[in-house]
Amino acid sequence: MNPPVSAPRVVVIGAGFAGLAAAACLAQRGYAVTVLEKNDGPGGRARVFQAQGFTFDMGPSWYWMPDVFEQFFARFGHRPADFYQLVRLDPSYQVIFGPSDVLPVPAGLDALRRTFEQLEPGAGRRLDAFLAQAGYKYEVGMGKFVTKPGRSVREFADPRLLVDAVRLDLLSNMRRHVGRFFQNPKLVKLMEFPVLFLGATPQNTPALYSLMNYADLVLGTWYPLGGMHEIVKAMVRVAEEQGVRIEYNQEIEEIEVADGRATGVRTATGRTAADVVVAGADYHHVEQHLLAPEHRHYSPKYWDTRTMAPSSLLFYVGLKHKLHGVEHHNLFFDEDFNQHAHEIYEAPRWPTKPLFYACVPSVTDASVAPAGQENLFLLIPVAPGIGGDDDATRQHYFDMVMTRLERHTGQPVREWVTYQRSYAHRDFEADYHAFKGNAYGLANTLRQTAILKPTLKSPKVANLYFTGQLTVPGPGVPPSLISGQVVAGEVEKEYPVPTPTAAALPTAGANPVSYSQR
Repeated sequence: MNPPVSAPRVVVIGAGFAGLAAAACLAQRGYAVTVLEKNDGPGGRARVFQAQGFTFDMGPSWYWMPDVFEQFFARFGHRPADFYQLVRLDPSYQVIFGPSDVLPVPAGLDALRRTFEQLEPGAGRRLDAFLAQAGYKYEVGMGKFVTKPGRSVREFADPRLLVDAVRLDLLSNMRRHVGRFFQNPKLVKLMEFPVLFLGATPQNTPALYSLMNYADLVLGTWYPLGGMHEIVKAMVRVAEEQGVRIEYNQEIEEIEVADGRATGVRTATGRTAADVVVAGADYHHVEQHLLAPEHRHYSPKYWDTRTMAPSSLLFYVGLKHKLHGVEHHNLFFDEDFNQHAHEIYEAPRWPTKPLFYACVPSVTDASVAPAGQENLFLLIPVAPGIGGDDDATRQHYFDMVMTRLERHTGQPVREWVTYQRSYAHRDFEADYHAFKGNAYGLANTLRQTAILKPTLKSPKVANLYFTGQLTVPGPGVPPSLISGQVVAGEVEKEYPVPTPTAAALPTAGANPVSYSQR
């Protein structure tokens, strides 16, 4: 598609989920959109690489909230099935609590109730009540709150929203909320685990986020065959269908500002003029390093006092044999859950006995590993900004995880390693300019929700907007997709594509100019 005559020029910084979503939506509405991406391919944290016949997703590995993806692609007349094949995992995942102590989490609600009931009499019935509340929170939270730009308290002044806010349990926390329904320690850990990646302990996470349990247990855990990067490829196709131009290996060095407005961006290879700039890169980096000091809204102290979601120590591992006793997703809660959370959020340091997550996509998808071999992705949540990310530390944790994996499978996993790559703080900083080496963005605490998050529009630079995991609605793939769409809506309201006048319309015999994208 070609943009209309005099279409506003939009530069989007970063080809992650939020940047691609914003670019596609704006181009559909008639803007001339260019995406400038620092790295050599799209996806941001959801990039992909191949080695020795293995295909490794570099970041996100959970496909939750399928409705968010369906709604995004529907904007462009597509379905996810037009681009990739989804399979629902059953069990959704398993939790390893110790030797021979494994809890598979079934996909079906009837089987899930039986599982709960076996662990705690009456818990099956209470699960229904818990999920009914969680379902309400999901419907209202996703339908009315997460799409708010969070620029003014007036957005929430509707009395109906205030009633909803009370029922959303914003003033309670997840630890207290889960405790009202379940006492069995395994069930408590199961229901609290989704918030571990939201960036705070269950005690500091609003009970609103039980909506994540609804996404997990009711909407299900899915997998796009070929890997999570298939979503990125689909979004690139959609964006390019709308006329978006994407340029790689284009690191932004400066956002140029004149008279309080961004006029363009500079890279090592040149300048790109802009009427609007949408920053999908790390918010802190963009504001503190790409803008001159007089154009920055937040101070270094402001950023230093933000509660960040965790970073991650990741391992991409190729094994020459298949593993026993593993599912696609495996949560190793065989050490102290509360101690590890304490070492991430309350007394930040490298964990002593970490929890970890093992993704084995080759259990589901033979295409991601050579025949008879196994693709293994390991993740240890760790505190951001703690320093000490050196090769010896990484190897220490790799050995620790291998020992526990070998104990669980009864197999010599270490001896089977044919490929190994690690990734942690210094890589997040180098590849994404991630503030304090974080992996997930800003924590979803009550004091960092909605209007209390960094604003999606710069108060100092009139036509500069921000999108992604450090602004509304928060961390995660579905929220990033939503964030891109929300910021596109704000741009459209404030910098609309000019309506063609009669004088601008093509005359008979002239090449037609389409304005149908408005």
